[in-house]
Order: sequence, then structure tokens, then C-alpha cells
Amino acid sequence: MNKTELTEADIRTKFITPALVPPGGKWDLMTQLREEVYFTKGRVIVRGKTVKRGDAKKADYLLYYKPGIPIAVIEAKDNNYSVGAGMQQALEYAEVLDLPFAYSSNGDAFLEHDRTGGGAAVEREIPLDQFPSSDDLWKRFSAAKGYTPAQELVTTQEYYDDGSGKTPRYYQLIAINRTVEAIARGENRVLLVMATGTGKTYTAFQIIWRLWKSGAKKRILFLVDRNILADQTKTNDFKPFGQAMTKITNRNADKAFEIYLSLYQAVSGTEEEQNIYKQFSPDFFDLVVIDECHRGSAAEDAAWHKILQYFSSATQIGMTATPKETKDVSNIEYFGDPIYTYSLRQGIAATK
Repeated sequence: MNKTELTEADIRTKFITPALVPPGGKWDLMTQLREEVYFTKGRVIVRGKTVKRGDAKKADYLLYYKPGIPIAVIEAKDNNYSVGAGMQQALEYAEVLDLPFAYSSNGDAFLEHDRTGGGAAVEREIPLDQFPSSDDLWKRFSAAKGYTPAQELVTTQEYYDDGSGKTPRYYQLIAINRTVEAIARGENRVLLVMATGTGKTYTAFQIIWRLWKSGAKKRILFLVDRNILADQTKTNDFKPFGQAMTKITNRNADKAFEIYLSLYQAVSGTEEEQNIYKQFSPDFFDLVVIDECHRGSAAEDAAWHKILQYFSSATQIGMTATPKETKDVSNIEYFGDPIYTYSLRQGIAATK
């Protein structure tokens, strides 16, 4: 066989994939490997009456330690190229997708780029039959992060999967994984900036689900500022919480649940007797998630802000499309710099 006469697709089929999956490799084909993955659709370009899409971003391979926890990208080239010819593209995708490892291959070997800063050589060539396993890569990543066993338990907690095949988009994965990791490390104030229409509620659900299922957080309050949003959240994205969840209504603080949905207005007011949140002890909740936190929760004189102060011992996650920064109101002063930002400009460029 003359490798130089084979197409890139042939190189993937005959050499790269067999090096990854059993019997030659150690990656599970069904749960840990995806081939030819489009993660953006390409920007919509309008010129007069003509509408077309720009180039979509497509990874040749994405490798996952677990579903929802991507760890590496591989870019393939045909055998007329060098082993490392795809590395620049692999590194670009690794940056976008927040991946610790990037690989390039032409079917002869792999070139690895380690982005963890864990002390090993940044780049090294690996024989085709010695590609590392998912456990190998995770151990290196975990060591570079300095995870304790307890932190690792939280960061590797499974995502919720309803069996429909629905998976978070790449930017939702980054937001979820970074937030869960930060909280596992002990951070108590986290800010996420995600443009309108990018699925903040679904992102919040997966964050809460993983923290709740891992046991890291046991009683959670999700605050919103519109009743319709609370109702939609309960019946749609948060539905899997089932009987563990309640919506605070009629100014009634039932303490028998684990997941609480509430309007700011339902638990606070101008009169002391209207401040229903004080029926809970200050340490009742160990996680408070604030949707659209730019609308008032950051203002020090706002009633909503007093709720956050009351539950100050809880980990608090602020989610917003438009972080507010004025001389009187500052999300960043309260929550700190955003742990992740997916802006409107990014959304338009990628069309999600």
C-alpha cells in the first residue's frame, strides 16, 4: 500500500481510528470518540439579496474522558503532509473548545501538544500504536490541575442524559465544566456571561444537576425575576429534579425540598414581614444561582442584593447576558471577573 496515494478520509479509516479504538486502541467508540464534529455552523453572510454561510468549524476527532467532558482534539492530514501539519488547526480548535490536549497525525504517528502546563514536554511525537488512553490523559490533566480526590469526584460527575441524544453545545460545556471545577476548588462567587438565546437556563440546570448529584451541594435556590421564566424552568429544563424541586409561591417557605425556584419578588419586599427568605436559616442553602443578575442583584441598596447577603455563606453563581458596570452597580465587584464569557459577537460569528 502506498500511503501517499490515500485520501485524508482513507488515512483516518485505515490508520488513525484503528489506533484509537479496540483492539488496537483504548478509546470507546460509542462514548469517547466522535469523528468529523461540526461545532459551529459558520457565520451568516448577507450581501444584497444573497445569503450564505461562512466556513463552519469541524474537528476531525473529538475525544472525551466521559460524555460531556472533552479532553482532546485530533486533526488528520493525508500522508503527503508531515505528522505535525495539522497542529496549528488542532491548537486553534483546542483553544476554542477549552481542551487540554491537541494532536496531529498523517497516519504515520501522532504529534502531541500538551496545553496543561503540567511539566511534561509541550510537544512530542508518539508512535501510532502508543496513543494514550483516556485514563492516561485524565491523570495528566488532573495532576496539572492539582485536583484532590474530592475535587475529582465533583469534576467528573455525569451530566444529565434523558436518552434523547441532546447534548450541550460546545460553549455550554465550557461554561458548565469551568463552573463546576471552580466550585469544586472552593470558589464561592462565580459569574457567567452568556448572550441572550444561548441557553443560560439549560446551562444552569446541568451545573446544578452535577453539583447536586455529586453531593457537593445539597440545597439549591434558583432566583429569577419573571414568573413565566420560573414556570418554564420548572416544567422544562429543571423537570428532571422531579419531587426534589418546588417553586416558592404564596409566600410559603416549605423546607422539605432540595431544589427551590423563586422570583426575587416572591421572597422579598419593602416590609420586614414580606422578606420570606428569612424564614430559612442563613445557612439553609449551600448554592444560590441568580439568573439575569444584572437587573438588580448587584446593586448594594437593592432588596434582591439583601437576599444574597443573607445567604452569604452559600456559593453564589451569577448569570447574565449583559454584565452591569457603573459607579453604583457592579457585577464584577460582587462576583469577580467572569469565569467564562460567550458574547453576542461570538454567537453571531458561530451562529451557535
